[in-house]
Amino acid sequence: MSEDNVSPSIFRRLFERVFPKMPDFFTMLTEQCQHVAHTTGLLVEYMETGESRTGDQIRQDEHEADRIKVRNLHTLNEAFSTPIDREDLYRAIIDLDEVVNYCKTTVSEMQVLQLAPDKHCLEMAMHIKLGTDALVAGFTRLAKTPVEAAVEADTARKAERRVEKCYRRAIAELFQGDDYIHMFKRREIYRHLSNAADRMANCANTLHDIVVKIC
Repeated sequence: MSEDNVSPSIFRRLFERVFPKMPDFFTMLTEQCQHVAHTTGLLVEYMETGESRTGDQIRQDEHEADRIKVRNLHTLNEAFSTPIDREDLYRAIIDLDEVVNYCKTTVSEMQVLQLAPDKHCLEMAMHIKLGTDALVAGFTRLAKTPVEAAVEADTARKAERRVEKCYRRAIAELFQGDDYIHMFKRREIYRHLSNAADRMANCANTLHDIVVKIC
């Protein structure tokens, strides 16, 4: 076959085999953030109602979050090149998944320990929801308007600080009583919510690091 008769598609397939198309990590992270924000919305609903049905939905969300995490990590491992530092991508994927894990752990342990939601749980859940909504906005804007993404990262960090303030108030109030078994049960729940906020702040820090590197 002469060179003139070689189909352009053959050259394209050879090029794509040597230089595979870069995955759209911006969209992948945005989708993962959206799933996290959905779970934290359910967490707020659970802290408002205490309904076991909502707790079941959170557990189902955690299974889907694991699937998304595995998919994103596999894509990262297989990618020939990335538009973002690989370590930053890895940190974002893992920490986003951990937020969902702590939502599930919070609800599961509340049910096992037979603890009803209280005002502190609701307040912390609401701030976590606001922070994850900011992360969705930030990762959505990262590809085209990274400076705006940095603003959203700062909003998420502020939400984490509000959770920590609420956590300290909750602990101070909790340990004024003398029902020590209840104290330690409730403290575990507060701590899970605090840990969820910590992971949210880690995601915000990673988002800010990405902005600094690509701007």
